[in-house]
Amino acid sequence: MGLFSFFTKEKKDDLDKGLEKTKEGFFSKITRAVAGKSTIDEEVLDKLEEALVSSDVGLQTTVKIIKRIEARAAKDKFVTTVEMNQLIKEEIENILAENKNVDSENFDTPADKKPYVIMVVGVNGAGKTTTIGKLSHQFKNNGKKILLGAADTFRAAAVDQLEVWAKRSDVEMVRGQHNADPASVAYQAIERGVAIGADVVIIDTAGRLHNRIDLMNELSKIKKVMQKIIPDAPHEVLLVVDGSTGQNAIEQAKQFTAATQVTALAITKLDGTAKGGVVLGISDQFHIPVKYIGVGEAIDKLQVFNKKLFVETLFKGA
Repeated sequence: MGLFSFFTKEKKDDLDKGLEKTKEGFFSKITRAVAGKSTIDEEVLDKLEEALVSSDVGLQTTVKIIKRIEARAAKDKFVTTVEMNQLIKEEIENILAENKNVDSENFDTPADKKPYVIMVVGVNGAGKTTTIGKLSHQFKNNGKKILLGAADTFRAAAVDQLEVWAKRSDVEMVRGQHNADPASVAYQAIERGVAIGADVVIIDTAGRLHNRIDLMNELSKIKKVMQKIIPDAPHEVLLVVDGSTGQNAIEQAKQFTAATQVTALAITKLDGTAKGGVVLGISDQFHIPVKYIGVGEAIDKLQVFNKKLFVETLFKGA
């Protein structure tokens, strides 16, 4: 299977369009920083730093990238804009590679985990429920049997919204009464998933951040009851963050990684923002791989994250 073979022209076009605003800001600033230069000097580094920070890469990750570029520039000669762009592109890709980001090509799950249990966390409004719906659609299109668990029981709207997505994706959902114990709903969902031979069980959870201790206790309880049926559940804790919020998305990640052990990220709403650099910052600061990105509102506009294709798209035309 060749490089990007799973990514059809349509999917590549979706990614290109989804990152359009980020490219307009991020890439154009990088291009201007190196334009007409034959060496990476202090002026170029300052402009690169400004480009990265203004694209919400974050100061910590920006400093790391700049130091690496400066170190390479000190020992290698770069005489063309193309060469300098290639250096910058390589260092950004290296940052992603170091944080367990893989070049995924498909919506798949480990064959030895059935059902594969995903617990989804994230603040209300980040696109958590929508991401679950889109994920269900993609998994089902990939031949998987899916079951959803509506464990965000304190918001009736959240359960109703998940039910709408379950119907759109044509998958089964387990729901409890309003204000029911979230852990009991998660338990019922796992129990039902095992009974029907589901390949994937996705558990939605509450998005409250008003008290981190409460959140931590609730998520821990959900995990414990799931493990009564499947000892190593959940197999994945997926944090959904809104990419359009920039640095606030990093703050969301900080809160949830303190409350539970997050193993993967889904970054939504990249199509509506010039802040796509947050993908780099979140992955690097928290050492968590980005697994999915949202590049449009339609049900099929959730993509598996491919670090190489992501960077290639950012630098398209360089």
